[in-house]
Order: sequence, then structure tokens, then C-alpha cells
Amino acid sequence: MLTCDFCGTTASDEAGAALTWSMGVEHGRVRRFCPRCSREHVRGMEGKLDSDAW
Repeated sequence: MLTCDFCGTTASDEAGAALTWSMGVEHGRVRRFCPRCSREHVRGMEGKLDSDAW
């Protein structure tokens, strides 16, 4: 089960979520974000800011 590291939303279908969720690595740790959080914070992601700074 995928869990958004920002808001805590979960997705039970990992195969389907792989198409819409985003993933990044911060300080060697894999972070996953739901589509809603990805849309809201796209500028921070593209600017390679840590999710703590969003």
C-alpha cells in the first residue's frame, strides 16, 4: 500500500498509483507523493527543494 509522505493519503492499488503518484529521493530516503500533493507542490519539486520547505 502506498502512503503519501506529505498528507498521508493511501492508495491500495500500487500498479494504478504508479502512473499518477510522484517519487523522489531526499537525503537517501525515498519519498512518495499523491497526485493532489504533487500538483500543489510541483514548483518545489522542480526546484529540487526538500519537502520540508514546501
